[in-house]
Amino acid sequence: MSDLLARHRAVIPNWVALYYNEPIEIVRGKGNRVVDATGKSYLDFFAGILTNMIGYDVPEVREAVERQLATGVVHTSTVYLLRGQVELAEKIARLSGIPDAKVFFTNSGTEANETALLLATYARKSDQVLAMRQSYHGRSFGAISVTSNASWKNNSLSPLNVHFLHGADRHLPQFAKMTDQEYIEACVADLRHVLATACSRDVAALIAEPIQGVGGFTMAPDGLFAAYKEVLDEHGILFVSDEVQTGWGRTGSAFFGIHNHGVTPDMMTFAKGLGNGFAVGGVVARGDLMDSLHAVGLATFGGNPISMAAANATLDYVLDHDLQANAAKTGAIIIEGLREAAGRLPIVKDVRGKGLMFAVELASPELAARFMEESKKLGLLAGKGGLYGTAIRMAPPLTLTEDEAREGLGIIVTALETINDEVR
Repeated sequence: MSDLLARHRAVIPNWVALYYNEPIEIVRGKGNRVVDATGKSYLDFFAGILTNMIGYDVPEVREAVERQLATGVVHTSTVYLLRGQVELAEKIARLSGIPDAKVFFTNSGTEANETALLLATYARKSDQVLAMRQSYHGRSFGAISVTSNASWKNNSLSPLNVHFLHGADRHLPQFAKMTDQEYIEACVADLRHVLATACSRDVAALIAEPIQGVGGFTMAPDGLFAAYKEVLDEHGILFVSDEVQTGWGRTGSAFFGIHNHGVTPDMMTFAKGLGNGFAVGGVVARGDLMDSLHAVGLATFGGNPISMAAANATLDYVLDHDLQANAAKTGAIIIEGLREAAGRLPIVKDVRGKGLMFAVELASPELAARFMEESKKLGLLAGKGGLYGTAIRMAPPLTLTEDEAREGLGIIVTALETINDEVR
């Protein structure tokens, strides 16, 4: 392993981070567990950053990909008809609730968000975009410009004129004692003030994550985006919901995260879990917006036959097995258990989440790093993030069983208890 780590460091950029003091190589996976090169098994509560959405070695997905491989057609391109692409687009358009929806496929969430920003700025003939504080939308030039997290921004250069809004920052002193409704009203008043003072009258869009991924699973209270949309509609401003992490039933209470707010946006972007490990992303938008671009466009590998086979099989599996309901059930076991334990663990500052998307906020980045090592030792994989690097974020596969939920909860609580005892 030390040899592979040395080779990695010699040829991979040093800004491509590796977890753990002794990074692991995952060599096998089955169900919701993975095995590293030393033979140690882990319950996976991070799912390749929310990407292995229905776990590992799923027969339905594997067989769909094998059937496509057997045809000999791994790639043609979008200049030819692609049956799997059309079938998947029909499903996504129907599920989105967006009227007269059309779908464009990409390879990643970053590309999807770039496409949505292009559609919005073209439609409104404006470079002005609203985004949320603490947001993350990808690593490309345009996506970084609407990202509001200093850890992920290399410079201030931007192709867009961006203004950032409140909505997921209840920890700030001016908001900390507010009820949900008072906070929503304060955020809406701020939005109106931003539009009156910082922008001209042709703002293109608001892009927002219903639950902020890299931000540490921070989230606006349900209803905030409905209140925002009322203001946006007054000005003709489009709304883009970034569903790269919150889509496909993960929140348990809605199939897309934005639907928890009672909102149908003009566009939604998606990626990650849809392919269950195969690269797929895209935008679903109102047909008039999608059709409005005058130049020819395509994504060479977007919508390719292999990723479409995997994505169709994955989405069918999610729907056929009602994994949204499973996310609600198993997520409640974990979140309720974490909240109960938090009362006796001073190192825990917050527990938050919806469904199988939850986080534990710790008192310092050092404690978060210590948790990562302890949970690894106990056989559980988790993620780390948050604006200040203090959040442990977890999003197991949607196929998590109740027994696995209780097992994972036990490991998390044991790790927290161990660390809490160390810092007394």
